[in-house]
Amino acid sequence: MSSKSSPEDLFAELDRLDIRHATITHPAVFTVEEAKQHRGPVIGGHTKNLFLKDRKDRFYLAVTLEDIPVDLKALGSLLGASSRLSFASPEALRAHLGVEPGSVTPFALLNDRERKVQPVLDTRMLAVSPLNFHPLVNTATTAISSADLLKFVRGLGFEPACLSFPRRDPGAISHGE
Repeated sequence: MSSKSSPEDLFAELDRLDIRHATITHPAVFTVEEAKQHRGPVIGGHTKNLFLKDRKDRFYLAVTLEDIPVDLKALGSLLGASSRLSFASPEALRAHLGVEPGSVTPFALLNDRERKVQPVLDTRMLAVSPLNFHPLVNTATTAISSADLLKFVRGLGFEPACLSFPRRDPGAISHGE
């Protein structure tokens, strides 16, 4: 089970790891489309964060650029998942990452003290800097460098799977992305 950290706890951890960060506030956003409406001066890579699970209740946090149509079946195969990946429930999200739907972010790994969630980072995303993520709440956006994202994840004791996310055919039916 996770404990729930605040944005201030996150910023303290970023400072402890000597990670430069900049945060802006905005109205609450729950989807990539809503976030696009409130961009303002934010620059860099904008992301989507998918909290996924397989049939054996292994959890994954897949992080990619916002416009990448991810093929979850192929991603699951690459990760050696026991089945096709599906979206985990809001209850599992709260239990493991301590955030609400709409606030999913790699920064929520701070709340996964038991290291139950496997971070999965798209290499195309890591080629962009800075990257923008919610700081545990969906009323702000925090920018850090892609190198510092890796530093943060590893600084928490995770070893992320870094791979090129397989793309879904844009004409295929979307299942909640």
